[in-house]
Amino acid sequence: MPVELIERRIYLIRGHKVMVDVDLAELYEVEVRALVQAVKRNPDRFPEDFMFQLTANEAVSLRSQFVISKTTGRGGRRYLPYAFTEQGVAMLSSVLRSSSVPGHCHSATAIAGQVFESFKALARFFKRGSSSRFRTR
Repeated sequence: MPVELIERRIYLIRGHKVMVDVDLAELYEVEVRALVQAVKRNPDRFPEDFMFQLTANEAVSLRSQFVISKTTGRGGRRYLPYAFTEQGVAMLSSVLRSSSVPGHCHSATAIAGQVFESFKALARFFKRGSSSRFRTR
């Protein structure tokens, strides 16, 4: 996936550049449920500065941009989404590579590399003082 498309999936939430679980699951070609299960099996690898669960207000804000699905009705999410910082993405890559996640992506390292490049590109973008295209929550 081109870095530009990944950049569009990075949000500023609570002062951190993050990606939400639904976007990462798509990148890693796993179900969101499987991704979250892999994280929950390894809680010591995901401290708060690596990953956090969104508040209801943050989730509503993202939902208004069609980033995540509704929480009501059949097939909707039944829990608040998780947000992963750059360090959390790195750890997620490690967990998915080493876990028995059904259908996990065999190129988790390559995907993580693309995500890291996207985070770096946004950091360079901010250093130049042009942050108008970056979405904040």
